[in-house]
Amino acid sequence: MSDTIILETPRLVLTMWQKGDAALIQRLHSTIETTRYLSGAVPWTLEKAEERLKSWFDEQARDGVTKYKMLRRDDGRFIGRAGFSRFQEERGRGEFELGYSLSREAWGNGYATEIAGALAEWFFKRGIARRFIAFTHPENAASQRVLRKIGMQESPPMVIDGLACPTFGMSR
Repeated sequence: MSDTIILETPRLVLTMWQKGDAALIQRLHSTIETTRYLSGAVPWTLEKAEERLKSWFDEQARDGVTKYKMLRRDDGRFIGRAGFSRFQEERGRGEFELGYSLSREAWGNGYATEIAGALAEWFFKRGIARRFIAFTHPENAASQRVLRKIGMQESPPMVIDGLACPTFGMSR
């Protein structure tokens, strides 16, 4: 599983994680700036990163998809994570949810739009499901723009951690 290429775009590569990648994940989410729009809004400890890494291995085994390691194609540098997980809403719909996080130095280069658009196409081409969702923190205008750019449609907001979060859906 270690170097399996999941998806390539002109500038990015998604691969499956390796067992020792928790330090990369922790570094990705090590500041309030990079976690302010995530659940809990606090920097991740190495233990939290290890838990998430384990959950992504479990998701891949169970659902055939997860959040993958994102690398720059030109130099192989780690810049974030992106992919799909099942979102278990209170009503139990269990829809696939698109998510991505980029390192601070990767912001503003169009990587989020590039990977989100490629993942949407990949999701439907592989026949994973007929629909997926995405949601953002109410103040994350940049991510909301990305989701609109790739053609996602606004849906009624979901309440997550007490916040009414803008929610989007895409179907084929």
